[in-house]
Amino acid sequence: MQVARPRRSILAVPGSSRKMIDKAKGLPADEIFLDLEDAVAPIAKAQARAEIVDALNSDGWGEQIRVVRVNDWTTEWTHADVIEVVSGAGAHIDAILLPKVTDASHVQALDLLLTQVERANGLEVGRIGIEAQIENAIGLTNINAIATASPRVQTLVFGPADFMASINMRTLVVGEQPEGYEPGDAYHHILMTILMAARAHGLEAIDGPYLQIRDVEAFRRAAGRTAALGFDGKWVLHPGQIDAANEVFSPRQADYDHAEMILDAYEFHTSAAGGARGAAMLGDEMIDEASAKMALVVAGKGRAAGMVRTTRFDPNSQ
Repeated sequence: MQVARPRRSILAVPGSSRKMIDKAKGLPADEIFLDLEDAVAPIAKAQARAEIVDALNSDGWGEQIRVVRVNDWTTEWTHADVIEVVSGAGAHIDAILLPKVTDASHVQALDLLLTQVERANGLEVGRIGIEAQIENAIGLTNINAIATASPRVQTLVFGPADFMASINMRTLVVGEQPEGYEPGDAYHHILMTILMAARAHGLEAIDGPYLQIRDVEAFRRAAGRTAALGFDGKWVLHPGQIDAANEVFSPRQADYDHAEMILDAYEFHTSAAGGARGAAMLGDEMIDEASAKMALVVAGKGRAAGMVRTTRFDPNSQ
């Protein structure tokens, strides 16, 4: 899988705080989402929309993916969130993050509304993507229908806090294992279900936040578990978590170099000049088409992260 724009670190920023939005512009997060949901009090939501529009239209942004999280469809705010922020700053929005998605109709309704707003404002229809946040048992059960509900869907996002509450998980520490569930990972089934749906339908899989924001090593451990499964990135709630997320969800330098070597060697050995072999040796390792597929995943993530090779394949040394 080639990742054009990585989503290793996704920074959550309250849409009501212009100070925090302006600070976020200069941070090395791959994605920034401006929040209109949980981080904004009900009486502040209307003003937060205006703040987000003004901030998105202002200078100072880097290469970050820019996303707005609207309120979910069970509230009275969703349609106004979408209409106001897309009408006002749609040219500068890459995706809308929709929370508490429980079935395909939620995504389809957002798709239809986005299309109307895009047409009304002369925006390219379909350019703005959708990030679907899975936050309860019903959403997880319907995840394949959600993943395929619209061509706009780009990511499936795990929302751990609401999910933990929805299944009566016995813990108050979001992102950590519940006491009594040792050894093992209490989230494994949830995470793998999200990951399988994402990979089956060509989407990215994003893990939710770790709320103990001052404990960066604990964040790194939690992120490492989902990165090991194959997730593409994780939410960060504090700038101090960004570097850890970018590191954990990027290949290690040695792995990236090795992946590029496998691809080069496989390309050479399957060519006429290399003997047109389907399987060959790279040092002490046998490589074949399956090896190349695995290497392409690691190399793709490394390239997207801007990594630079430190080794080169030499066919004369084989």
